[in-house]
Amino acid sequence: VAGGAPSQPQLRHLRSRGLGDAALHESSEQDASDIQVWPLPAKWSSGSSTLLVRPSAEFFASKSAAPALLAAFKRYGRLCFPHSVGAGGDGDAPAITGLDVEVEDDSMGVPQIGLDEAYTLSIHADGGRAVVRAKTLLGALHGLETFSQLVVFGFAAGAYEVRGAPWEIEDKPRFPHRGLMVDTSRHFLPLAALYGIIDSLPYAKLNVLHWHVSDEQSFPLQSKTFPRLWDGAYSPQERYTQEDVADVVAYAAARGIRVLPEFDMPGHAASWCAGYPEICPSAQCKQPLNVAANATWSVIEGLLEEVTGGRRSEPGKPSGLWPDNFLHLGGDEVDTACWVQTPSISLWLAQHSMTPTQAYGHFTKRAAEIAISKGRRPVQWSEVFDAFRDELPKETVVHIWKGNTKVSDVVSLGYDVILNVGYNEQSWYLDNLGVRWDAVYAKEPCEGIPSDDLCSKVLGGHGQMWGETVDASDLQQTVWPRLAAIAERLWSPRAQTADAAAARPRIQRFRCL
Repeated sequence: VAGGAPSQPQLRHLRSRGLGDAALHESSEQDASDIQVWPLPAKWSSGSSTLLVRPSAEFFASKSAAPALLAAFKRYGRLCFPHSVGAGGDGDAPAITGLDVEVEDDSMGVPQIGLDEAYTLSIHADGGRAVVRAKTLLGALHGLETFSQLVVFGFAAGAYEVRGAPWEIEDKPRFPHRGLMVDTSRHFLPLAALYGIIDSLPYAKLNVLHWHVSDEQSFPLQSKTFPRLWDGAYSPQERYTQEDVADVVAYAAARGIRVLPEFDMPGHAASWCAGYPEICPSAQCKQPLNVAANATWSVIEGLLEEVTGGRRSEPGKPSGLWPDNFLHLGGDEVDTACWVQTPSISLWLAQHSMTPTQAYGHFTKRAAEIAISKGRRPVQWSEVFDAFRDELPKETVVHIWKGNTKVSDVVSLGYDVILNVGYNEQSWYLDNLGVRWDAVYAKEPCEGIPSDDLCSKVLGGHGQMWGETVDASDLQQTVWPRLAAIAERLWSPRAQTADAAAARPRIQRFRCL
């Protein structure tokens, strides 16, 4: 298996919260030519014919021998053709006999933001071999996914079919950054759960796993520079070795998924104190991390060196445990009371003529500068921008979750944005279990932004699955299908995603793929 990880079951039947029982069984009367692909492609044309699909050992083919593409052929063989069948159907009827994949550059390696994801899919009226064309391997993988969603099994005929032929699809994403956050601090997630959620992301053409590695509850990651950091894990069994991380990153990369790590600081960091109490204010008041202690900066510097390898990743030259060129540094929900209450830190503040808020700014900007010096763009939460606005380095990506952080203000000042919607009626925080998919779908990422040029500063967004309410037993069925609503909002054209009612038949089908 690509990436050295154990093979995972190819499951796409997502029994999930968010649609409601009535919706799950609601029938819809749609013409066979209506497209059933999720997320909705940018452009398509279709006809009214039904073609048989004849599986074979040579069904998927390409001149490329890229290991990730050959592995994808195996995965999509299982996804497209789960039933064992004979010839099936009329032997003389037009039939699709294979899918050729033409890719210009198959050297994807570790994907980075901005990689071309466009593809075309052609299925001819008289059958024969369908064709996916793409500039990159990532685009080709998206084309395979779209083809797999067009293939259905006709139980009456005992054969596979594609309805609505001929098909011509031209597709590309609206936003380049489309993801899911998982939280391994509040509830530890075994590797099998991480592999399983990675397997599910390409079904909705998501391309980022935001891995919230640590928080105040636990620090599960091995650091070889500061080996006592994972003393903050829940137990010796609930930890990730550096080899585990490398396997997850490689497994994700083979599926076109970037893995974006987050180490929240200076708040949400009490777990760091278990191994290195000197970097926290006191045993009774553990966070935010001690802004005044040189030891704090030594640990941060050393940890980020391991994470990044000390340089920017380049094509064919990935660097660090997490080679993605974004690095999330948190910065949210910082209560500076412990700094004021700790005599040594209070004295440091006075000596440096800093208020606690200014010290918070010092911390977040210094952490960002460390990340930048190691070839990474820092990502920081809303609160950092709200407090310091254009004082932040322009490389900073602002991750907006708070309703009072105006996206238009952030992009107008020249900052790129990753968007979430926090705790409201259109929440993209998936731990809001009472928010249904159609409310999630109603959120327009560029709402309130006055121009397309400024909208281009919105890189995309995430569904956020904070770990207090889920563990490995219910992660998948909690994030899906609401995550699919976010995925379509971030992939499909704005004009085609304004009506949740029109999307309902497709998300019902997607939910049960």
